[in-house]
Amino acid sequence: MKIHYSNEVQSALNDHKPILALESTIIAQGMPYPHNLEFAQQAESICRDQGAVPATTAIINGEIYVGLEKNQIELIARDPSVKKISRRELGIALSRKWHGAATVSATMHVARSAGIRVFATGGIGGVHRGAEDTFDLSEDLTALGSIPIVVVSAGAKAILDIGRTLEYLETIGVAVVGYKTSEFPAFYSRHSGFHGIHQVNSAKHIARMYRNHTGCGLHSALLVANPVSEKDEIPAQDMESIIAAACTSAQEKNISGKKLTPYLLAEIVRATGGRSLKTNRALALNNVGLGAKISREVHK
Repeated sequence: MKIHYSNEVQSALNDHKPILALESTIIAQGMPYPHNLEFAQQAESICRDQGAVPATTAIINGEIYVGLEKNQIELIARDPSVKKISRRELGIALSRKWHGAATVSATMHVARSAGIRVFATGGIGGVHRGAEDTFDLSEDLTALGSIPIVVVSAGAKAILDIGRTLEYLETIGVAVVGYKTSEFPAFYSRHSGFHGIHQVNSAKHIARMYRNHTGCGLHSALLVANPVSEKDEIPAQDMESIIAAACTSAQEKNISGKKLTPYLLAEIVRATGGRSLKTNRALALNNVGLGAKISREVHK
């Protein structure tokens, strides 16, 4: 696979410096302009401040880029032709010369190919509500089950069936740990009601666990669930009715597939008067900070 590296990322690879992979769907589809551009710039700044090099991943004119220059980040943030590209669509995007924002699964695949071992995102995809009828499961799950890197997220997106998502993660052998918590977080909220994940309290401990995980010959990811901060969270009881209404609206409009998550998130932003957008931004930046610390420890 041919990968183009930014000057900063290429230099970090040459000098064996810690690198943190970042996805680009949160820029292209997760936030409106100019909030998405400001977020991308702040995320990269936080990463550098923590001693790691940011490697935002995207497809531009049918070419894979790991690490984006300023003009490329702006293109991803502003250009309405940028498509949401999952792992299975990488070959199509390259063949059709698309501009594409890499999802969690696509970013994991590219990061692994580039030798990058730590990736920070907002929240993973998972088992959608009503999946017993629609069989709607995110490709993020199969990527987590087959790509051995560290993935830092604020749990699974709250629009999902979190209980079934955790069951599926167990089935496919994904190690799930909570950063300073034994309860799996619910994206906008610190609490989901699903307890019992293994608690880890430092980036150093996570890095040691990852070395042992891969040292055992395991080929799944180590998923680090990092709850949103208390000051930024929206309590789960406040979110549930909003999410349920958004899901009903999507069903009535026959919205499914890759259009479903962006639609639901937009409906939630509208219903919360923009509060959910601020929380989304805060939790993603929080994950970048932790991801950069883990990347530093993994590279020691």
